[in-house]
Amino acid sequence: MNQINKPVIYAAVIYVAVMVLASLAGERAAAEVISVASNGFEIRETAHTAASSDKVYAALLLPAHWWNSEHTFSGNAANLALDARAGGCWCETLPNGGSVEHLQVVYLSPGKTLRLRGALGPFQALAVDGVMTWSVKSVADGTDISFTYVVGGYAKDGFDGLSKITDQVLGEQIERLKKLADGEAAPHGR
Repeated sequence: MNQINKPVIYAAVIYVAVMVLASLAGERAAAEVISVASNGFEIRETAHTAASSDKVYAALLLPAHWWNSEHTFSGNAANLALDARAGGCWCETLPNGGSVEHLQVVYLSPGKTLRLRGALGPFQALAVDGVMTWSVKSVADGTDISFTYVVGGYAKDGFDGLSKITDQVLGEQIERLKKLADGEAAPHGR
């Protein structure tokens, strides 16, 4: 009798797992690798929140409150700071007086747009540069949040795999920003 039930049980487990993953995918911010070429890639992430655009923009300027610590050099997002002015640094402090410049502010339209330039994380070790543009737009039922990250340059093994990993990592970050704006953010590092 156990032999007969095993395929039914396995099928049920697989069905439940697929349904759970599908429901989680529906809750995640929309993400897309727009294009990939031998010299770079572009990704776009979008999310919607019921929070006001002022609240979302204020949260955006506090990456220490929404960025995942797993994607920092120090292992602690509390070490992140953003100096929100042209030429300002999205920087991270490191132990023993060290620091990292992740991105530099190149354009700021308070409450609407934040554009940064730089090579995030592992891209710093490659011959690449990137431009990240955040947009916060007030709509009837809340705020639409979107950003693009365009990376160009040279990567020995190309950009296909890097674009997919970057899309996953940054998709998580916009979702964390959305949760912070909604009042649901996880504590630092989670």
